[in-house]
Amino acid sequence: MDLHDQLKNLFPEHKETEVKKEEKSEIWLQEDPILCKYEKRKGKPITILDGYTGATKDFKKLAKEIKTTLSVGGSFKDDKIIIQGDYRDKIMQILKDKGFNVKRVGG
Repeated sequence: MDLHDQLKNLFPEHKETEVKKEEKSEIWLQEDPILCKYEKRKGKPITILDGYTGATKDFKKLAKEIKTTLSVGGSFKDDKIIIQGDYRDKIMQILKDKGFNVKRVGG
């Protein structure tokens, strides 16, 4: 007797409900390249992604995905993704794999 059957015996009047799986929505791709910049603020390096013309919600989702993939901190402010550290090469590769055009700016 597995756990499912035991729960049925404990709660006979309970009806099972289907769990809906969230479908991953595709992020809107654009023609213009996303600009990948490098700066130092207060002596610490940061990488800035700018120039996305899609929905803000998609850009926030992209920021979260980049931060979790690289295991770094960062934020989303003023339609820019700010990543702590110099990760230009890795970020550009992640975006290229997703189908974005990426342009490296500065240094």
